[in-house]
Amino acid sequence: MKWRRDANEGLVVAGGNGRGKYLNQLDGPEGLAVDDFGHAYIADGYNDRIVRWSEEEEEVGGLIVGSNGYGEKPFHLYLPSSLSFDVQGNLYVADQKNHRIQRFDLLR
Repeated sequence: MKWRRDANEGLVVAGGNGRGKYLNQLDGPEGLAVDDFGHAYIADGYNDRIVRWSEEEEEVGGLIVGSNGYGEKPFHLYLPSSLSFDVQGNLYVADQKNHRIQRFDLLR
């Protein structure tokens, strides 16, 4: 949610359409990182994926990494939690149940 200092209520910026697997839904969001362009990257834990939301994509998020279900192969996640960007814009993901940290070079 976005929150202005003088606001009486927040503004939902991702999800808000109930728990689920569709790109307009989240299921157990765990972590959040915002890139230099203002895009919000969300570790959608129980959907085993990372989605990106921006003001241009208000109704639906974009799939960044992950697939239908968890897995151990590269680009598969199993309960992703924390996210972080380095100075080059690479996205680091704590891939919790796979016991690893993955790095993704995002094309912009």
